[in-house]
Amino acid sequence: MSRLVLPLFLARHLAWCALLAATAAPAQVTLDAPRGGWRHSGGEPAQHMQDVHYPASRVNAGGARSGEDGGELGVAIRGRIAGATAAKTKQPHLLVVNGVAMPLSVNPDGSFARPYSFPPGASSLEVRTPDRKQGRRVNFYDANLARQRVGLRIVLSWDSDMTDIDLHVISPDGQHVFFGERLGKNGGALDVDVTGGYGPEIYAIPSPPHGNWQVYVNYFGGGMGDGQAEAQEITIAQVAIITREGTPDEKLQVFRVPLRRPGELTLVKSFVFP
Repeated sequence: MSRLVLPLFLARHLAWCALLAATAAPAQVTLDAPRGGWRHSGGEPAQHMQDVHYPASRVNAGGARSGEDGGELGVAIRGRIAGATAAKTKQPHLLVVNGVAMPLSVNPDGSFARPYSFPPGASSLEVRTPDRKQGRRVNFYDANLARQRVGLRIVLSWDSDMTDIDLHVISPDGQHVFFGERLGKNGGALDVDVTGGYGPEIYAIPSPPHGNWQVYVNYFGGGMGDGQAEAQEITIAQVAIITREGTPDEKLQVFRVPLRRPGELTLVKSFVFP
């Protein structure tokens, strides 16, 4: 091998190794909120009732604050993924809350913030990278016994970023809860309403009336936010229905429906409680 070829070969080899090392560096996931361990929330904060803003914003988390014990009084899930790239990937990051998996929107700097309404008692949360190889999981217990458990919780998420899908819940007594009427007279409420970035939207009621319930999703709009990106041809909406949450009789059902155009209203599930 000549003296000219050897240095060139080594230079290319070293450059290739450096590129591999840079691209293969694992993304480190950190969670700032919620924190693991035991805590006392001190009661339901006013922040969990968010204002609704249209057109869709990427994150509509409100201003969460910390409690005296270091626990979060707000509903935000916040953290950062070091090494995350700003480039769009076919597979989004993953957020799993108490067994309900949903896509997670991550900002170009690797930060993320999602609102969520956690139940009293034990909860688990996990964030994973698109390749599912790196992640972070926390478990915590809210020891505030004054908070009511939720008899019925409905969580809506979807798989296209910068898209707004609305949750509509009709209870047996005729109450219709959605973004325009977020508080029902029977105690049901739309706790979290995210208008972009995969959701979630969350309906919860402590004491669900017996009878037939109906859950609809409405494709409000797609391709929203900065740059007015084009909407996906098909958006998959996911609805998780949790009954008797936090008890030995807890039941989780997950339903997925395709949505094709703004304005589309779809009945996801009609069921009888209990």
